[in-house]
Amino acid sequence: MRNFEIGNYFEDFNVGEIIFHSTSKTIFESDNNLFSLLTMNHHPLHINIEYAKKEKYGKILVVGTLVFSLVVGITVPDISSKAIANLEYDNIIHLSPVFINDTVYARTTILDCIPSTKNKQHGIVYVETFGYNQHKQDVIRFRRKILIKKRPV
Repeated sequence: MRNFEIGNYFEDFNVGEIIFHSTSKTIFESDNNLFSLLTMNHHPLHINIEYAKKEKYGKILVVGTLVFSLVVGITVPDISSKAIANLEYDNIIHLSPVFINDTVYARTTILDCIPSTKNKQHGIVYVETFGYNQHKQDVIRFRRKILIKKRPV
């Protein structure tokens, strides 16, 4: 019997490929509250419904770094389970607000695959990921470079 393997090796990625990640997550009030407390983000827009009612959207907004962390996590099984390291995150752009009870999904485009010059057993995969909600509206976009193992020979 073969052991279950999660993730992809460097050679499994193809430039231009779009991956629609199968994992998703509904963000509950408890998720937002706990994340706000853990990260010391006590802005009332994230934790005070009466304050939020008077602001632009009239309801609590989910903390942006929670949305970012969640979307990165959604991509892990397909993108970085065989990673040695996340090398860089860039161009993190919040495109639309996320609210309590929104469900977040993700899709990733492979932008580049660069063999490592330092270690022939590794490669760098450069990706762009969009997180989107249950209405198929993009809510966040970011790029990252991941150092990933090559397939053992």
